Amino acid sequence: MSVAAERASANGGRGRAGERPMACVGAAGPGGGDGGGAMGAEREASPWVSCALSAGCVVSASGPGVPWSCSGVALSARPGLVLCHGGALASRLPRPPPPGAFVPAARLRLAREPELRVRRGPGPAVPARLLGLLRCPAFAAPAARLLRAGDVRASAPEAAAGLFALVRVGAGAGAGGAARAVGAPPPRGSPLLVCACPFGGRRDGLFLNTLSAGVLCNRRGPLLLGDARCLPGAEGGGVWDGRRPGRLVALVAAPLHGPDGPLGLALLCAARPLLRAALRGPGLDGPDARALRALLPPASPPPGPGLRSPRSPPSPPSPPSPPAWARAVLVDAGSAWGSGLGWGRRLVVTCRHVVAHGHPVRVKPQRPKGLVIQARVVFATQDTCPYDVAVLQLEEDLPEIPEPILADRFHKGEEVNVVGFGVFGQACGPSVTAGILSAVVTVDDEPVMLQTTCAVHRGSSGGPVFSTNSGQLLGIVASNTRDNSTGTTYPHLNFSIPITVLQPALREYIRTGDPGSLDRLNRADEQLSEW
Repeated sequence: MSVAAERASANGGRGRAGERPMACVGAAGPGGGDGGGAMGAEREASPWVSCALSAGCVVSASGPGVPWSCSGVALSARPGLVLCHGGALASRLPRPPPPGAFVPAARLRLAREPELRVRRGPGPAVPARLLGLLRCPAFAAPAARLLRAGDVRASAPEAAAGLFALVRVGAGAGAGGAARAVGAPPPRGSPLLVCACPFGGRRDGLFLNTLSAGVLCNRRGPLLLGDARCLPGAEGGGVWDGRRPGRLVALVAAPLHGPDGPLGLALLCAARPLLRAALRGPGLDGPDARALRALLPPASPPPGPGLRSPRSPPSPPSPPSPPAWARAVLVDAGSAWGSGLGWGRRLVVTCRHVVAHGHPVRVKPQRPKGLVIQARVVFATQDTCPYDVAVLQLEEDLPEIPEPILADRFHKGEEVNVVGFGVFGQACGPSVTAGILSAVVTVDDEPVMLQTTCAVHRGSSGGPVFSTNSGQLLGIVASNTRDNSTGTTYPHLNFSIPITVLQPALREYIRTGDPGSLDRLNRADEQLSEW
C-alpha cells in the first residue's frame, strides 16, 4: 500500500473543518476482554481496574426490529441499578419518547412491558425492568452543533443524542460490583479508564470488560471529549476517574468518525447530570432513589451565622499544566486553521501548510478569551523541504506565560501529550491527547523526527508535544499518516519536528531579527526527504 504523511491542518467549517423490543442486560464478569480477568490469574488487578471490571455490563435486545446491543455500568448492587445507552432502544420505539429529562417507563405508552434480562458471565439470564429513559439536554444541544459544524459523525445517528436508559436488575442477579461514587469530571489532561463492550453482546460476550485508558481531552459543560479507544457497541460504557478508584465520571455517548475513518476520540456524557435528572423526574422513589442519592455528594445548605458549608472530600491534586499547554494558540488563516506554539512575546511557530493559502493570518491565544492578534508570515520553509515550518511575527504581545523547558534528548517509550486545536478546536478550544513517543528518527545520531501515538487530527498541526512527566517541550506536530490506496488516515501514527531542530534557528532570529537566519531549516539532510 502507499502510505504518506498527511498534513494535520484543518479546513474547518468554511468549506471543509407496536411492541416494545425485548432486551437483555448481561453484566460482564471478571474474565474476558482486553486486560480483563486473564490478568487476575497471574496478579491482582489495581483498584481502578477491579472497580471498573466489576461494574461493567453489556445490554442486548431482541424482538421486533433489528437486534441491538450496547454497554452499561452498574450503579448499585442492592437494589440492582444499571445505566446504559438509550439511543438504540429509543430508535426502536413506535413513537419518539415524550420530552423531559427523565421519562418513566409508564409514560412510553407501549402495549407490552419490555422483558429485560441480566446475565452474569456464563450463568443464566436474570429478569430486569426498565425504569425510564434519561436525557441530558445540556449535552445533546452542543453535541448536535459540533457534529453539524465539522467533518465528524457519531458511531450511530442516535448515539450523540444524550439519551440513556435506567434499568433495575432482578433480585436473583447474584453478587456484583458497582460504582462507589459519581463525581465531577477531572481537569483536562487527567487520566481516564473506560470499561466497555466493543460490538456489544455479539460473539457471545467475547469482548466483555474491555479496558481502554486515555485522558480527558476537552469539555464543554457535561459534554466531554476523551481519547480512550472506543468502538461501536461501547456506547453506555462507564468512564472512570483514573485518580480515584470506583469514581464514575461519565458514560460513553458516541465514538467519533471522520471522513477518512475513526478519529480515536469519543464523546462522553458526564454522569452526575444524568443521575440528578432521574432524581428530579417523576416515578423514581424508595430504594432506587436512595441508591442514586448515595452516589452523589450531599447537597450543601446555605451556611448560617458562624457555620461553614459541608464539603465533599477533595480530589487528589492535579499537577499544574506545563507552560507548553498555555503556549498553544489557534492559527486562523481564513480558509484553514491549525495550531501554533507561542515562542517569546511576539513570535509563533506553526506549519507551512497551515498558512500557505495566502489569506491574512490571525492568532488567537487561549487567554484572555476573545483576544485576536494579527500576524504576518516572516518565514516558511520551501515546499521541497522535509521540515514543514512557518514563523509568524505578531503585531501585539502574547499574554505573559512562563517559558517552557526545552528538551535536549528524547526517550523512546516515554509518555507524551499533544495540545492542539484539532477536530472541534475552533468551538471548544485546545484539546489534549495522550500517547507515547513511539520512535525517534535520527540522522548521524541527531534526532530529526519524532513519532508518537497521540491522536492527531486536522487542526493539530503546529501544536506542541511535551513530556507528560517532566513537562519538557519536545517539538511541534507536523503530520499524521494516510494510506493513499484506501484513503484511510491513521491519527495515532504521526510525526513531529524535534525542538532541537527548531531552537537554534529561532534563537538566532530573535537575536538578529534577520529572517535569513531561519533559512538553515531549509538545509535539511537529504536523508529526510521521505518525511
